[in-house]
Amino acid sequence: MKNWRLVWWVVAVVIFMCLPGCVMAEDSTALTFGIWSLVPPLLAIVLAFVTRQVVLSLFLGAFVGVIMLEGGNIFSAFLTLLSKYLVGAITDSFHAAILIFLMVLGSVVGIIGRMGGTKALADHIGRLAKNEKTAQVATWLLGIVVFFDDYANAVVVGPTMRPLFDKYSISREKLAFIVDATAAPVTGLFIISTWIGYELSLIKDSYASLGISAAPYDVFLSSLPFRFYEILMLLFVVLIAITGRDFGPMWHAEHRARTTGKVIGDNARPLAANIKMEQVYLGDKEAKAHNAWIPIVVLVVSSLVALWYNGGGPGLGYSFDALREAFSNADSSMAILWATVFTVIVTILLALSQRILSLEETMDAFTEGAASMVPALMILTLAWTISGVIADVGTAQFLVGTLSSRLPAFAVAPLVLLVASLVSFATGTSWGTMAIVMPLAIPLAYNVSPSILTLVVGSVLGGAIFGDHCSPISDTTIMASMSSACDHIAHVKTQLPYALSVQLVCLGLYFLGGFISHSWVLLLIGSLAIVFIVRFLGKPITQTETLAHS
Repeated sequence: MKNWRLVWWVVAVVIFMCLPGCVMAEDSTALTFGIWSLVPPLLAIVLAFVTRQVVLSLFLGAFVGVIMLEGGNIFSAFLTLLSKYLVGAITDSFHAAILIFLMVLGSVVGIIGRMGGTKALADHIGRLAKNEKTAQVATWLLGIVVFFDDYANAVVVGPTMRPLFDKYSISREKLAFIVDATAAPVTGLFIISTWIGYELSLIKDSYASLGISAAPYDVFLSSLPFRFYEILMLLFVVLIAITGRDFGPMWHAEHRARTTGKVIGDNARPLAANIKMEQVYLGDKEAKAHNAWIPIVVLVVSSLVALWYNGGGPGLGYSFDALREAFSNADSSMAILWATVFTVIVTILLALSQRILSLEETMDAFTEGAASMVPALMILTLAWTISGVIADVGTAQFLVGTLSSRLPAFAVAPLVLLVASLVSFATGTSWGTMAIVMPLAIPLAYNVSPSILTLVVGSVLGGAIFGDHCSPISDTTIMASMSSACDHIAHVKTQLPYALSVQLVCLGLYFLGGFISHSWVLLLIGSLAIVFIVRFLGKPITQTETLAHS
């Protein structure tokens, strides 16, 4: 009770402190709140960590932001928050498609679990993954295989590998971390994905504003070796898996899971229903792994086909360039929605045709699976809501404007990385960060030294993905928690030291990039630094402790 009183006092003080900023900005045509623009995202992040109530924290952060926009009128701000920002987040066609997609995907998972497919799949993979190390490597590989979309990646890998992690007493925090670390970092790197069209458009517009004639795809390809965060994060994950070494809060989570068998903490609030699959299996037939494999393969293949079709594939042809262009043009939210609806139809037919479930049992599983997604849907909606608020408040513009000044060449890329990282962490959106920072970073780099342009492009994209990966208000971070049935705050707390460790290495590499032009030299230095971190900061759960539990 005392903690909640403190929270309400903090919120009241924050609102009171914001009133001067509201008064200063309300008469301006273009609202500029300066340092006050940091209040809404910081309040949401701090309250989320302190109270562990993500929904309330996001709502209060958004509410304070709208109070600023409404010139301190609390009543008007409350109405505007609901009518403009909350409803706007839901009615946006992209967001609506993602919400429906998640509910339908939850239904797919529910039916697969009720058929016993998830348990059978875990047993099947379990025969290949002989221990906790190979289980983590298998998850890492699956995350790379589902490369074409970060949303599809997050929601396919988690439910598929969750039973196997439970079998080997690997913490849900570790599963959520691997899922999250192979979602946006993988999708952002691949040359054919739902991200590339957006990235190319930003590069094209930024270069055009300078009067530079450059092929955007060539710039993108040349920047790939300088995408240090994505590359080194993938290396970090596989090293953590192979060596069995962890540090910080993740080590404590792994120690709890290995020594007590508790894959989630005692006070954890998983975002998805934490139901053991053998308890919901209602059929009287032997569980078959193909009842999980078939829907997963159908989802992956149909997603690829849907992305190709939605992006105008039939009119572009079947060449590699045509495929790349179709993926770039596609509306990823609508395409994966099509694929998921098709997958749930196939899954229902699987259950009925094999007479594993009756029609009533199948629809019960459908409803229960969709209902398990409700907590995640609420958080995701509020994450989009606060993103809209802080965009209007001007948080990103303030950060960029404050930190961008005349600089020596070697300092530009590190500063851009720092700005992009701060913006993406505070806003929880990589695409929004790219849209704000890229048009500012490229002219800045060009004016200082044209030779560092590709290095700076890499720092923008890497910094943007950093926040998408680990910010508590990022949609993919939320989806990783949801798909892994992990407490969201526990996921953020355990993976943040890992993300920061890798990003600090990247900061050093971008500094060195002002003096070293060869990307392979920088990647070698970064790889050695990652090996050093895992070896000397990480420590294993001792064999004695693990055996004591088993």
